[in-house]
Amino acid sequence: MTKPPISDKIKRGFTGLTLLGKMYRFIAGDWRRLNWLKEHRQNGVPFEWSKNNDYLDWFYKYRPHLAKFKDIHKGQDCFIIGNGPSLNQTDLNLLNGYHVFGLNKIHLIFEKYPRLKLSYHVTVNPLVIEQIQREVEEGVFDCPTFLSYQGSKGVNFSSKNVYKLLTCGKWSFYKNVMEPINEGYTVTYVAMQLAYYMGYKNVFLVGVDHNFSQVGKPNELQDFKGDDHNHFHPDYFKGQLWHLADLEGNEASYALAKHQFHEDGREIFNATVGGKLNIFKRITFEEALQRAKKMPE
Repeated sequence: MTKPPISDKIKRGFTGLTLLGKMYRFIAGDWRRLNWLKEHRQNGVPFEWSKNNDYLDWFYKYRPHLAKFKDIHKGQDCFIIGNGPSLNQTDLNLLNGYHVFGLNKIHLIFEKYPRLKLSYHVTVNPLVIEQIQREVEEGVFDCPTFLSYQGSKGVNFSSKNVYKLLTCGKWSFYKNVMEPINEGYTVTYVAMQLAYYMGYKNVFLVGVDHNFSQVGKPNELQDFKGDDHNHFHPDYFKGQLWHLADLEGNEASYALAKHQFHEDGREIFNATVGGKLNIFKRITFEEALQRAKKMPE
């Protein structure tokens, strides 16, 4: 029997050592994960987020407080009020008795519609969060306020009615806000994900005009000059910084939200007066009031 040449033995030995090294690295990687699991299995921090300080801070300080909102309104309906100028053609006093999400600077319309009562308030843009800090602290919205964790960094809130969402997730529609979600280029999209998490069956949009007069690139930072005609109040961004709307990004996100709601036997309706948003089925505001279930007494 012919013995294999020395060179073949060396090659096989080298190959064996290489495979052994790969196996060791694989096992070592598993050990790291196993050790992480043993240490954190009670709190559930995913391994992939283990070195993200923002995630860990949010996970331990703010995430636990979101659990109580899971399916809290299962099978009920809600309205999401945008901030478009069409709100001036919509009698928001008629929403008294319904579940209502208010967005951003909706408080500027309270004087006109004193009977409007919010169920929840949502703001994620860092500029807007800073601009309404006083109103949040003084309890002007008189309901739980959901803020972006990242967007509110550096802005201190002592109110116990403030809840923080981690909005650094990849672009998607998230059914569980106890994980990182995505803003979808608009606070309205965040409100939709919250509504889904809370169990709302039908969502009715009001004042989501989806129509902006602006010059520049989407999401560009600008100083707003003169009266603000993009929103329901001339002082909305007047003399303040704002980010230009990303209408294409909005539409892509809305289409995904529509699909996710429909997949689960739920639906989003657009009851806005006019506007340019045609992703969702359009109905009149009066029809929405007839279809939507009021809050249980």
